Amino acid sequence: MVTEEKVVIINTGGTIAMELDETTDSVRTGSVQPLHSVGPMLQRFTQYEMIDLFNVPSPHMTPNMMHELSAAVHRELSRHEVSGVVVTHGTDTIEETAFYLNLTVPSDKPVVFTGAMRSSNELGADGPVNLIQAVRVAAHPFSRGRGSMVVFNDEIHTARDVTKTHTSNVATFQSPAYGPIGFISKKEVSFHQPPNRGNTYSLDGKLLESSGHPEVPVVKAVTGMNPKWLQYLLDSPIDGVVLEAFGAGNVPPTIVPVVRTLIEKNVPVVMVSRCFNGYVQDVYGYEGGGRQLRNLGVILCPDLNAQKARIKLLILLAARLSITQIAAEF
Repeated sequence: MVTEEKVVIINTGGTIAMELDETTDSVRTGSVQPLHSVGPMLQRFTQYEMIDLFNVPSPHMTPNMMHELSAAVHRELSRHEVSGVVVTHGTDTIEETAFYLNLTVPSDKPVVFTGAMRSSNELGADGPVNLIQAVRVAAHPFSRGRGSMVVFNDEIHTARDVTKTHTSNVATFQSPAYGPIGFISKKEVSFHQPPNRGNTYSLDGKLLESSGHPEVPVVKAVTGMNPKWLQYLLDSPIDGVVLEAFGAGNVPPTIVPVVRTLIEKNVPVVMVSRCFNGYVQDVYGYEGGGRQLRNLGVILCPDLNAQKARIKLLILLAARLSITQIAAEF
């Protein structure tokens, strides 16, 4: 049944907007936006508008582009006739952009991200059905208050928990430990978890200052790390670091002096785990263990992956929060 309200679809590019070149057997951006042809099917479910904001592969996405997208989404959601926004996006970085908007768009109206693992002219292209299902979720009244979501393969995931788990499978998006919050069938959109959204932050254009977005590298812990590998962190004017540690939150003892120096320079160091499941905790008291790192001043991030912890730290730094306030937000 078609409703009086409308959904705004904002296209940013990605595989869902690409096509397979049979001559070179490579997937690339075509001359025509294929999503414009899905209109007749979308109109069966709701009124809609479509905006082509970007047309880039998702590895080309930047924090400043996320900021521009966030402003565009906020603007569309402020219209009383708009029930929600759908964002089409490349899958490689969709979880980061979705989480960015989850933290920066304050509206209780839904923002639903979707994309495709197969380009528009490949056999079994999943883009059109993913877009239709995303529009159905954005138009559904029970989607309110849930922040940003990712809809893929008939599942609904929160932006906070979802991650890409497979390079090519259409069921690539999963939420480790939590699972999807809802499902889409032929006749229904159903949620089996209540709305549970965290804080949002107002940047007031700060991320787009001439100095650019904050510099926050990610460092992954591996065995036998040489502290010389991390000299960049000490020599460059970085604003923060995300440390992807072993297990519950432990690192090789060789890099503890680098971590200590960063903290002495008032650079926030946020620690996540490189594990797929579980939580960061200050369990171990040995050299490089989580207890020692926490005592040094490392900020423990219990349940975000590295890429999302970086997005959150970028936003908190751009919002001009102190290290104490940043620690409290994690």
